[in-house]
Amino acid sequence: MSLSRMERLQVWVMSAIMAVLYVIFWLLSPRPRAGAPSKVLPITNPLLKLSATQLAQKIRRRELSSVEVVQAYIDRIQEVNPLLNAMVKDRFSAALQEAAQVDILIEEETSGAEEALAERLPLLGVPLSVKESFALQGMPHTSGLPFKAGVLASVDAPNVAYLKRAGAIPLGVTNTPELCMWSECHNRLYGITRNPYSLDRTPGGSSEVVEHLEADLGVRVQELRLPELKYGHLIWELFMGLPDKDGKPPQPFTELMSEGGSTVWPPSELVKWMMGRSSHTMASIGLALSEMAHFGKPSQFLLQQKEALERRLEELLGTDGVLLCPPHPHLAPKHHHPLFTPFNFAYTGIFNILGLPITQCPLGLSQEGLPLGVQVVAWKLQDRLTLATALYLEKAFGGWSDPGDP
Repeated sequence: MSLSRMERLQVWVMSAIMAVLYVIFWLLSPRPRAGAPSKVLPITNPLLKLSATQLAQKIRRRELSSVEVVQAYIDRIQEVNPLLNAMVKDRFSAALQEAAQVDILIEEETSGAEEALAERLPLLGVPLSVKESFALQGMPHTSGLPFKAGVLASVDAPNVAYLKRAGAIPLGVTNTPELCMWSECHNRLYGITRNPYSLDRTPGGSSEVVEHLEADLGVRVQELRLPELKYGHLIWELFMGLPDKDGKPPQPFTELMSEGGSTVWPPSELVKWMMGRSSHTMASIGLALSEMAHFGKPSQFLLQQKEALERRLEELLGTDGVLLCPPHPHLAPKHHHPLFTPFNFAYTGIFNILGLPITQCPLGLSQEGLPLGVQVVAWKLQDRLTLATALYLEKAFGGWSDPGDP
C-alpha cells in the first residue's frame, strides 16, 4: 500500500507552486545595503553570559541585584534589536519596577533564607522574553496577524503564569511566524526577524555528534534509518486536520487567518500577494492552498506509517535511549529560502505529532560562523534523558556562542 495518485499529485503541485513563488519573491525582495553590518556587535557585559540558574543564585545571595541584571538585558536588547527585529513590544519600565520589588524582598529576607527562596521562587529576579503568540497580560497577542493589531492579552497563558510564579520577570514579547505556522519568523504586522550571526539569514541551524559520544562515553551509537519519516510532512498535515477526541474538527486555517473578518480565499489572496496588497505572508497563503487540496477520508496509508513509526521508536528508545536528529537539513537558510523547501518543517513537526519530548541543544558555530544545533528526542515521559543529554552535549561542543565574536 502506498500514497494514492491524488496524494502524490498534491505533493508535486505544492512543491512546484512554492518553487515558482520563491523565485518571484526573490526577484521582488530588497537587497542588503552596501556597508550594512553583517551581524551584531559582541557582548560586553559578562552578566549576559550567565545561565538563568546562575543569575538566580547570585540574586538570592545578593551578589547581584535584579535591577542590575534586568538593566543589562534591556541595554543589550536596545543595542541589537534595531538590527534583529526580535522583540516587537517591550515592558522595560514595568520590568525594572518588578526587579526593584525583588531586591526589596531579598533584602527583607532573614539570614539563611536562600534555600527557601530557591525552593519557592527558583527564577526570582531573572529576566526572560515571551513569544508574542503566548498571552502575556497587557502585551500584544496577535500571532503576527495585521487585523489583530492593537489586541492585548487580558490574562497570562498558563506557561507564562508558571514562569512568573517562579519569580521570572518578562521584558517583552518577541516575533513569531504568522500564526506560528512556518519555519521562518516573518509576518506582515511586525516584519522579519534576522539571525544575529548573519543578518541575511533566518535564526536556526543543525549539526549530526556521533563520534564524540562514542569516544568520550563509550556508548554504542546506531545510525537509524526510518523510512516512515519521508512521509513526515504528510503525516503532520493529516493529523493537524483530524477531529479531536470529542469529534470536533479543527478550525480551518483560512478562518484563523480571517478570525471573524472577511473570509480568506487563498487563490485571490495569492493574486493580492503578487501585487503587494496581501496582509498575509507567502508561507501562510501556501499553507491555506495546501489545506484546500485536502479532501476525502484520511489516508489509511499515512495512518499506518504513523503507527509504524511510533512502534519502531518505542522499541528503539524505550526508557533509556535518545535519538539525535537535525532540526533542519541545512545551516541557517537565507531569508525566504525556506519557501523553496517547504516540507523541511517535518524535521521537528513529526515529533510534535508523535507527542515525544525534545530538547534543542546549541553546539557552537560552524566554520562559516553560523549556529549549529541538534534536537535530542526520547520516548514519552522521558524528558530527563533529553535534558541530561543536551547538558552533556552543550559542555562538550561549546554550547551557545556570542554572535559578535570574530
